Amino acid sequence: MKEQKTAYEQYRKEVYRIAWRVQYRAKVVKRRECSLGVYEPAITNFATSSDDKIVVQQLINDLPSSTGRTIIFKLFMQDKTEGEVARELNMTQQGVSKWKRKMLQEMSRMMSS
Repeated sequence: MKEQKTAYEQYRKEVYRIAWRVQYRAKVVKRRECSLGVYEPAITNFATSSDDKIVVQQLINDLPSSTGRTIIFKLFMQDKTEGEVARELNMTQQGVSKWKRKMLQEMSRMMSS
C-alpha cells in the first residue's frame, strides 16, 4: 500500500510540475505579446475608444524610425501578421519581430514619461 501511495504521489507531483510549466509558458507568451501594460476589458464607449486610437496613432507617429512606424502600423492598425509584413518590406520575419519589440519598448517608454 505504501508503494502505491508513493507512486501516486510521484505521479501527482509530476503532473503538477507539467501543469505549472504550461501555465508559466502561457504567461510568458502573453506578457511578450501584450507588453504595453495592464489588460483592460473592452470598452464599448465610442468616445473612449476613439480617444485611445488617436493616442496610439500619435505614439506611432512619434516613433523615431520610419521602418519601425511602418511595421507597428501594419501589425497593429492593419492587423497583419509578422510574416505578411516581412514579405511586403522584403525582410525576414525575425527582423520584423525585433523591430516590433524595439518599437513597443519605445512606445512604452514614451507613455511612461
